[in-house]
Amino acid sequence: MKKKSGNVVVLSGGVGGAKLVLGLSRILTDGQLTVIANTGDDFEHLGLAISPDLDTLMYTLAGEVNAETGWGLRHETWSFMASLEQLGGETWFRLGDRDLATHIERTRRLAAGESLTEITGDFCRSLTVTTNILPMSDEAVRTRIRTDNGPLDFQHYFVRDQAVPKVIGLDYVGAADAAPSAKVLEVLRKTNLSAIIIAPSNPYLSIDPILAIPAIDAGIRGADAPVVAVSPIVHGMAVKGPTAKIMTELGLTASADNIARHYGDLINGFILDTTDGNMVEQIETPSLKVTSCDTIMKSLEDKIRVANSSLEFAHSLSQ
Repeated sequence: MKKKSGNVVVLSGGVGGAKLVLGLSRILTDGQLTVIANTGDDFEHLGLAISPDLDTLMYTLAGEVNAETGWGLRHETWSFMASLEQLGGETWFRLGDRDLATHIERTRRLAAGESLTEITGDFCRSLTVTTNILPMSDEAVRTRIRTDNGPLDFQHYFVRDQAVPKVIGLDYVGAADAAPSAKVLEVLRKTNLSAIIIAPSNPYLSIDPILAIPAIDAGIRGADAPVVAVSPIVHGMAVKGPTAKIMTELGLTASADNIARHYGDLINGFILDTTDGNMVEQIETPSLKVTSCDTIMKSLEDKIRVANSSLEFAHSLSQ
């Protein structure tokens, strides 16, 4: 398989974004691909520091992810959760026995003063993951959902309450004052950066927390590379998760064109699914080029196909 040239940065959440990242990892050489990962989902649970999107990306690229769920580890066992339930502990957020080691070690190292970026890099090397996975910040940024049941931290809304409460608005607590790590800024300033790709992750829950950090938004806008977003909405429906539900509750039609409007002048290119191909002319403007491809990623071949299409489109915008 022919490898692509130039460095590529991807903004990603967990399950949906990890699919595209895996495809890109198969067509880029070691060191070319960097993921700026959402940490707005991070929280402390049972005294442990949990970073769900970082772990999903890491496990996916290591070939260790649970293929049925898209998160957690394959061949997982649940003795810890069974014992916790017997003791009357909180079990709404499930931690597998193997996965538990990641959280315990992360918590220990954070308490010892190490940064989340350093720890994530070491975990990736231990799992032979060669893609650079960078937390969006080493400082705490937390996504908080304003709902008809009052404000909810992300994991309480998404996991405990199964995304049932009506969304009224979203806040990214700490983002305005948070700084990205030096490595994040460095990768956005590279002169041989060929593309910045916004993965088909939930814009409101996974991508906006990243963009809410002022220096990252400015770094993307100032980068010498086209910015391309892949739509997470296909024919009016979310490929995965509550994107369509949130859009509707915020008074928006769940459609690909509204995703493009959401990103606005940040992006130079937008990729629709072929089922929405009739929207190309409707969305395209002098400053925004639009194309379509089959964006559904089930098999590894699908992921590589979408990755190739994304890079080829981004490269066409540079010519």
